[in-house]
Amino acid sequence: MQWKLFADLAETAGTDQPTVETDAETVGEALAALLAAYPALADRVTDDDGDLQDHVNLLRDGEPADPDTPVDPDDELALFPPVSGG
Repeated sequence: MQWKLFADLAETAGTDQPTVETDAETVGEALAALLAAYPALADRVTDDDGDLQDHVNLLRDGEPADPDTPVDPDDELALFPPVSGG
């Protein structure tokens, strides 16, 4: 699976398309592998309990996903912080 990071999450990881080797079966397992490979992201996307922060958007193939959502090796996963503007 391929990850895409946006805005300050890409800056924190040092790349907007991080490489993560995993045999994850769910979005949650894939996220855990991403955070293990790029630990600086954990402070930006998870709360004190290790759960995804409410304001962080997690997508699988362009659709909102939760940690229990199944993933396939060819899926694209994306994380991005809230966007504001005016």
